[in-house]
Amino acid sequence: MIRVIVIEREYGCGGSEIAEKLATRLGWTLLDHALTEQIARLAKVKPEVCKKREERVDPLVYRLAKVFWRGSHQRTVQFEDADAFDTDRLVCLSQQAVEHAAETGQCVIVGRGAPYFLRERADTLTVFLFAPRDYKLRRILKDTKDAKEAEELVDAVDQDRVAFIKHYFGKDWPYRPFYDLMLNTAHGEDLTIDTILHLMEALNQKEASP
Repeated sequence: MIRVIVIEREYGCGGSEIAEKLATRLGWTLLDHALTEQIARLAKVKPEVCKKREERVDPLVYRLAKVFWRGSHQRTVQFEDADAFDTDRLVCLSQQAVEHAAETGQCVIVGRGAPYFLRERADTLTVFLFAPRDYKLRRILKDTKDAKEAEELVDAVDQDRVAFIKHYFGKDWPYRPFYDLMLNTAHGEDLTIDTILHLMEALNQKEASP
């Protein structure tokens, strides 16, 4: 039976909002920013530390780490102690948090390497969400109110994700064999959620059949 749904997404396609609505429909726990906070506690760092600390972190480490932490509403991350906290440790702690959440079950996990950490679990449904570039730009522009910034973000964030996944998992992002379903969110949030739930129900029925 499916006990965990993982949502991986292109930046700006509405993945976090869809995950939140999906978790509500199921009555499950949403692990998006809550997972970030959990990883922060494990790492003993504060995600909301002032931006001035940003310059103290190695640019490559900062850029890669930001890929893991950034959600659709969270565009920057700062670290309490740059010397003690690097991306290798971030990945290790993220794996611990994601695997613990999966053991508990009945949760929707957004990103954070979950498709790679949970790829062997039969109780996990993994979904990749994408959208046309103009659709993503319109969504990002609602938050940024700056067309130039929206243009930069829509490309840069996913480029960073590509680099991160290649560096830590040796795969080309998105690595299609790890996903059960890939959906274009431009068709609508409700239709996207309905499709995910339909597949989940079908897989559960298949497992329950003699």
